[in-house]
Amino acid sequence: MKASLFRLGLNLWPPFLFTGIHVTDVSPDYRHVRVELRMRPWNRNYVGTHFGGSLFAMTDPFWMLTVMQNLGRDYYVWDRAGAIEFIKPGRGTVVAEFRLDDALLDQLRAATANGEKCLHWFSNDIVDAKGEVVARVRKQVYVRLKPEARK
Repeated sequence: MKASLFRLGLNLWPPFLFTGIHVTDVSPDYRHVRVELRMRPWNRNYVGTHFGGSLFAMTDPFWMLTVMQNLGRDYYVWDRAGAIEFIKPGRGTVVAEFRLDDALLDQLRAATANGEKCLHWFSNDIVDAKGEVVARVRKQVYVRLKPEARK
């Protein structure tokens, strides 16, 4: 699927559409994704800052999706675990970026070449307009080469 169509689909997906989450960029090779969370009355918490669930949701699917798109249909790729550390109150528009490189993809392929599972932890920051870290998110992704793809 073309990255631009993928981005549009994510932006129209109700859990993102109705929470103020907006995917602003998906590179054609799916190795870079940029996501914004805009402050809305319905995603503020009791004290007027971003609701923590929305902060986590803005990061939730992207490591799995970018790895899946880059490794292809020969691999099982699943989210396995996640954690978020709140650093400071988030206000206004906040941003998270996801970047994959060749070295990491090669590492995942090597770790799963014999059919073994690989549990890889990814980490990224959610930053505000000043570039200050609002939250740090960790996601663990499960990767395994499908049996029919093993040589």
